Amino acid sequence: MTLTIVAESAPLQANEDGVILIGGTRVTLDTVAAVFNQGATAEEITYRYPSLNLADVYATIAFYLKHQSEVESYLQQRQQKSQEIREMNQARFDSQGLRNRLLARRTEQEAC
Repeated sequence: MTLTIVAESAPLQANEDGVILIGGTRVTLDTVAAVFNQGATAEEITYRYPSLNLADVYATIAFYLKHQSEVESYLQQRQQKSQEIREMNQARFDSQGLRNRLLARRTEQEAC
């Protein structure tokens, strides 16, 4: 029997928002890269995220290591976008103003 060596593509797919997901799951490349950089092994990552399979985690780590500068650039863009969205939401929904309105409403209800 002869072993056939086949190059397989990384189990990565971008969703409609441009977020890269792993192996048909909702686990992001961001998540796996962060946990891997914190020292987790592929087995530990699979344990933490049971929807992932071990082969996909190893393939994702291999992709990350082979394309580290591109992945880091992607991660920085995602982090910047996340910060922009956070700032936009904070501007739209003033949490302190909401808190003050709720406390005023509670005070009014207690007075009645």
